[in-house]
Amino acid sequence: MAESTGGGGGGGGPDADAIARAEELKGRANEHFKGRRYGEAEALYSEAIALHPSNAILYANRSACHVRMENAGSAIADAQHAIELDPSYLKGYYRLGSGHLALGKYREALGDFAQVVKRKPKDKDALRRYKQCKSLYQREQFERAIASDRTQPVSETIDLDAMTVPAEYDGPHLPEPITLEFVQELMAVYEKQGKLHKKYVFTILLKIKELLVNTPPVVDVSIAEGKHVTVFGDVHGQYFDLVHVLRDLSGVPSEDNVMIFNGDLVDRGSWSVEVIMLLFAYKVLYPNSVHIARGNHETKNMNKVYGFEGEVKAKYDEKCMDLFTEIFQALPLVHLLNSKVFITHGGLFSSDGVMLDEIRQLNRFKEPPDSGVMCELLWSDPLPGNATGRQPSKRGVGIGFGKDVTEKFLADNDLELVVRSHEVRDEGYSVEHDGKLITIFSAPNYCDQVGNKGAFIRFGSDLKPQFTQFTHVPHPDLKPMAYASTYTQLMT
Repeated sequence: MAESTGGGGGGGGPDADAIARAEELKGRANEHFKGRRYGEAEALYSEAIALHPSNAILYANRSACHVRMENAGSAIADAQHAIELDPSYLKGYYRLGSGHLALGKYREALGDFAQVVKRKPKDKDALRRYKQCKSLYQREQFERAIASDRTQPVSETIDLDAMTVPAEYDGPHLPEPITLEFVQELMAVYEKQGKLHKKYVFTILLKIKELLVNTPPVVDVSIAEGKHVTVFGDVHGQYFDLVHVLRDLSGVPSEDNVMIFNGDLVDRGSWSVEVIMLLFAYKVLYPNSVHIARGNHETKNMNKVYGFEGEVKAKYDEKCMDLFTEIFQALPLVHLLNSKVFITHGGLFSSDGVMLDEIRQLNRFKEPPDSGVMCELLWSDPLPGNATGRQPSKRGVGIGFGKDVTEKFLADNDLELVVRSHEVRDEGYSVEHDGKLITIFSAPNYCDQVGNKGAFIRFGSDLKPQFTQFTHVPHPDLKPMAYASTYTQLMT
């Protein structure tokens, strides 16, 4: 929680009135934080910092907001500032560890929690966090060692014939070839919180692997006269919202209803398995009409922290998760509509001159690096308003890029529009950079707390975007991040 008592950090500077006003702002910010209104809390902490910039607590509290707003880079910067102001302020180390953990940097987080234990060796909470983080770090090292010893992909080690479906299984049975009736039944079973048998899950995943392995990093999608393509942004495991939209608004995928799902289908929401398996089933049924891009949450580190790995292991097993990881590495990074609309999950690049041909040559079959073109496609964000140039990312990965960067990239590659996702928008979408960039986000009331709308875009052959907004629908009583308890404990 955000800290409410005064003090933290010393030094001269502000007068008594400024300090009192900063404390009042901090109190209001704390109330917003308790109410999960993190954006409002962050703004008030920033006002308080402007009045009392030597108060370490204000930076640590703002760091906590940044963690919850998924701005790990800003969270780390604020925590480091708090520690610089007051090296004895232990909450600063907690916040620093939370920021590193949010990026999946377990070794750095372990070092942060170790600093707390060193200073307060009898603190039970500090010791608990340190031991939990140490366990996560050791597990990561073990998994890396196992992966380095692996001589063949997980997909080549699966024996479907050895898997049996028991007679008492009452869920959908996967036909060969897959049928629309099966996918419809699967959708309904998932709505009732039923489960698809593991053998059928593995069968669909292996079929997806076959489809993706020869798919290029940049997928060209053509829209003929009278046809259309629908583009979705982040879904984040919000299965019941997705089904509502497919049934009632966009229509389900078909040969005449082509869809692009622009990454971040999993994590956060607690029905990520259901979301990804339904869309994979549609992809197998209509391989040329359902397109799925990789987002920054289709990655191993994010899946560990934000719930998907825990969910897969709870519903199936570790080998199933390993297969998901292998498939996520095969997802394409870009979709291109009629050679003019550039669709990617995150954004653009830290340097000018990146050309489509370079992206087409990327080796994407790996976890993304911390920098470079692949990383930036998944992680970067546009700078707001009329801002130009480039700035370090608030997330700690990728960059922030201005409207001039967007304009030059489009001109260099003879493109007209960038469509990306990756960020919540109150209205479900935003048109930015003088109309040359669109952000689309399809998870309404994100994490059951943000209150935003969701949206999708429909493009016809004229490539003029048409937006449809929607609100969230009720879902069963299961909270977001339900399968990520260890990580959420460490980050609070």
